[in-house]
Amino acid sequence: MTSSLPATPAPSLAQRVDLVMEGGGVKGIALAGALEVLEERGYRVNRVAGSSAGSIAGALATAGISGTTMVKILRETDYRKFEDGPWWTRSIIGKGLSILLHNGVHRGEYLKSWLTEQLTAHGAPGRTGTFADLLYEDPDPEHQLEGSRKYRLVVTASDLSAGRLRYLPTDADAFGTTPAQLRVVDTVRASTSIPLFFRPVRSKNAFGKPAVLVDGGMLSNFPVSVFDRPEGELPRWPTFGIKLSAKPEADFGVENRIRGPLSFGKAVVDTVTGFYDRMHIDSSHSVARTIFIDTAAVRPTNFDLSSEERELLYRKGRKAATDFLDGDHEQEPWDFARYVARFRAQ
Repeated sequence: MTSSLPATPAPSLAQRVDLVMEGGGVKGIALAGALEVLEERGYRVNRVAGSSAGSIAGALATAGISGTTMVKILRETDYRKFEDGPWWTRSIIGKGLSILLHNGVHRGEYLKSWLTEQLTAHGAPGRTGTFADLLYEDPDPEHQLEGSRKYRLVVTASDLSAGRLRYLPTDADAFGTTPAQLRVVDTVRASTSIPLFFRPVRSKNAFGKPAVLVDGGMLSNFPVSVFDRPEGELPRWPTFGIKLSAKPEADFGVENRIRGPLSFGKAVVDTVTGFYDRMHIDSSHSVARTIFIDTAAVRPTNFDLSSEERELLYRKGRKAATDFLDGDHEQEPWDFARYVARFRAQ
């Protein structure tokens, strides 16, 4: 089945773009660098989905904050303040005790106050701080979204109690609330809860039972097809993925060298946490629409980032986006009509 829609969008929609951004702890400035390039080329952010650092960048972008302003914010941020555990967690023993008592070292409260401050200072005026600020209006009246799907931002979080991935605010009813009541910074806080590093977010589900939420990347760090139209319907504008890893050589898998118990354990974790995304991207031909930023030189939890490391991440983000749009020795320049003809017009 094929759609009667044209392979290329109408001129008024030509530069509209949906984004799906991967998480990566402190590496968010690389995402901002890529966003800056897209905006310089005339792309306008439509909707954003993200986990962890991707959810932070998404919250800023959908609040109307430009890529250039985002870069400035992230350059000036003191990431060490995100490590807001009590004083006694500075020692290894204290960290272990905090994990035993609270399932994580750092409270995560500074992250919420920091994000609130940025949204207030740089975002559009008159905001409530809830998803009510982010209502999505489709340019085509016949394609308006309904209910909890009609929002410009989608934040992923892993619900350990239910053993499933949550898309917020789409799954707001699972927690007995509505998108209009759900605070954006609270969903971002849940999505950035790196296990053991940050304390998980504890809530109640719709039945009043405990719900424990952690980093969305535990189940899907890259939900690249979240905005895709149903099979048989052609996309009207592109969805770009922005991934904080190098482009895979052959497939989306990662080679794990297993030499002992520790490397075996790491391989198990890497396989479990990455399987969904590998299956997802392979089945949807998403490599062709993804900007791959090689950020392997920086650890996600390196909150003591030097100015040189920040500049490295930023430059890598800009270069990856430029190479994606203009092409390089590994790929053709981005062409939406060609992408649709190859992967979506079947």
